[in-house]
Amino acid sequence: MIELDGLTKSFAGPDGKPVAAVDDLTFTVNPGEVFGLLGPNGAGKTTTLRMLCTVLKPTAGFATVAGHDVATDPSAVRRSIGFLSANTGVYDRMTAWEMVAYYGKLYGLRGDALTARLETLFDALQMNDFRNVVGGRMSTGMKQKVSIARALVHDPPVLIFDEPTAGLDVLVQRAVLQSIAKLKAEGKTILFSTHIMTEVQKLCDRVAVMAKGRIAACGTLAELKAEHGQDDVEELFFSLVGE
Repeated sequence: MIELDGLTKSFAGPDGKPVAAVDDLTFTVNPGEVFGLLGPNGAGKTTTLRMLCTVLKPTAGFATVAGHDVATDPSAVRRSIGFLSANTGVYDRMTAWEMVAYYGKLYGLRGDALTARLETLFDALQMNDFRNVVGGRMSTGMKQKVSIARALVHDPPVLIFDEPTAGLDVLVQRAVLQSIAKLKAEGKTILFSTHIMTEVQKLCDRVAVMAKGRIAACGTLAELKAEHGQDDVEELFFSLVGE
């Protein structure tokens, strides 16, 4: 469902020479799989996700999402994905219902089809209590639920989550992870970027560990533990990223 082959992104360094933020990434995310992209801050995770979301163009290599090339068919890629990060970006003067409806319209939903989709999401995410609350009066947890609903409104086959629990309190973190677990049970393909070990253990079928823009290891946690002789997940992570 997601395929990367030699994906690379370089930026100009202080001396004007190109510096690779993401260097020759190759991996595949299978349909219905939760694939963790694990690494410390600065490892290149967000740059990778921005290329997959078509915000950044690759310098080299290629990537496809749901069969669409991120460089040559970005519109089809954007229709196939839902994106969520810890930055909610909720508008202060719009209600929860208005915001999710607005994004639904951007994806071509109209009339009864849009209303039915909103009702389904607001029920599933338990958002009816604040459907008419404006963003400026929402709690952090409410805002993150709106963000999840926006990402799901067009029912995309692929979901890309960029550290969606970063900076959130424990209760909101738990609610976000529960929502992701439900999406996993529904068979969504999920690429999940994080540096939190417990999230990887709870959610991910396989994981790629990134360090300095490259893949240090890829496989199930059981495979990586056996391959590197580590029983503890945190010690495994530190050994792979060189911390």
